Amino acid sequence: MNRYKTRSAMYKTRRLEAILDYITSLEGAHATVAQIEEYFEKEAAIYIGRTTIYRILDKLTKSGYLRRYVTDGTCGACYCYQYIDKTETENDQDKAYFHLKCENCGELLHLDGGTLSKINQHVFYNHAFEVNSKKTVLYGKCGNCLNIAK
Repeated sequence: MNRYKTRSAMYKTRRLEAILDYITSLEGAHATVAQIEEYFEKEAAIYIGRTTIYRILDKLTKSGYLRRYVTDGTCGACYCYQYIDKTETENDQDKAYFHLKCENCGELLHLDGGTLSKINQHVFYNHAFEVNSKKTVLYGKCGNCLNIAK
């Protein structure tokens, strides 16, 4: 699969490919720099230093491969692969992306619009306020912390 044909041209390196492959393998889950660094230290056969990880994540974000999320000032940014759908319209690009953040363990879950996008519509039409759903985070406890099996 050549992801580079659909996005801006970028110089490919082994480390860049490794980071992109790892984040893609998370299937929509978010990863922090610390999680990426830990993965490559413990599980991968390639060493990637923290500075290199930051530089590659910045390059992948600017090129449109990743989305960068900062939910609060306490735990830094996390990154998520940004899937490209060739049938996506301009309106689809603005759809809601809510997040759930566990107050106990800090896990961040990504939610695509769906029913929650109706909240944006309600708030806009009834309260004359436009919600930035890409920065909207709902806090609570995740299934792991609640000991609920998925």
